[in-house]
Amino acid sequence: MIRAVLAALCLALQPSVGAAADETTYSVLSFDELNGWERDDHQKALDAFLVTCPDMKDPDWQSLCALAQQKPNAKGFFELFFRPILISEGNSALFTGYFEPELRGALRPGGPYKYPLYHEPPESKVSRPWLTRREIETGPTMKGRGLEIAWVDDPVELFFLQIQGSGRIRLPNGAVIRVGYAGSNGHDYRSIGAELVRRGVYSVHQVSAQVIKNWVRRNPVDGMELLYHNPSYVFFRKLKDHASDLGPLGAMNRPVTSGRSVAVDPAFVPLGAPIWIEKGGKRPIRRLMIAQDTGSAIKGAQRADIFFGTGDKAGRAAGRLRDPGRMVVLMPIQRAFAMMTETLQ
Repeated sequence: MIRAVLAALCLALQPSVGAAADETTYSVLSFDELNGWERDDHQKALDAFLVTCPDMKDPDWQSLCALAQQKPNAKGFFELFFRPILISEGNSALFTGYFEPELRGALRPGGPYKYPLYHEPPESKVSRPWLTRREIETGPTMKGRGLEIAWVDDPVELFFLQIQGSGRIRLPNGAVIRVGYAGSNGHDYRSIGAELVRRGVYSVHQVSAQVIKNWVRRNPVDGMELLYHNPSYVFFRKLKDHASDLGPLGAMNRPVTSGRSVAVDPAFVPLGAPIWIEKGGKRPIRRLMIAQDTGSAIKGAQRADIFFGTGDKAGRAAGRLRDPGRMVVLMPIQRAFAMMTETLQ
């Protein structure tokens, strides 16, 4: 799933003291060392854990999932069967946010509904990379083939829907359809926020998703050219039988939970694992979340993208987030100490 626009704008992270940038280290912590652990609502974390733990294949995780399904005391469950592991490969922690956008749209073009969401054409899956964003949106290739899922009223919101990778389309009659990531044209993502910084329009600390949207709308001609600066293009699929009160599907093909699901780098963190988040900044977060998603810009042992929910309010909160801190993975006891043994060898 593609992530929030600032994710690809991240500056080079500074190596932590005592670790080379390509060296992965593991440190076992106690729960007393987790800042704010006692004050969290562990039941909410356990509820989120139960959404995806049945899909975890390793025997140790399956055993813990079976125990979790017996509805134990949540805090005691995590403390008894897990150990906190601080994983680092030398880069400082960085937290960003993502959300599920909701756009206005229709199932047929007309009036303000001019901008289509497409299914992926078969030739895009074969020829990599395929056409660029500009060629897809301005050329004849996609026309008259019945590939449209819906038409929306705002090309800027459509661009950001592609960055998020999933969302909702609210139709004129009030009905909602949900769409999810189905593929891309194979071009590398280019950050339009980074491009605005490169041009000197904004400094790094000024850039957010809302700032970028406002600039594109104030400058419609140059704004569309800015969107074409990113050649990557995302295709969608219509999600059926997915209740409207649930979050979008994450990388485990299960709904993610607002404030309790986080996207991580699966090269370092197992999908489905509990993650203790200590986010700094103006609005600190001390909370147990579950690693239920991934993102193309989420790379590194201390890199995470927090899911904030659906709609404009969630989008504004997610777009502001770019903070330091620390993330700690809760691993099954045997696996935690096996990791430490491997490190010492």
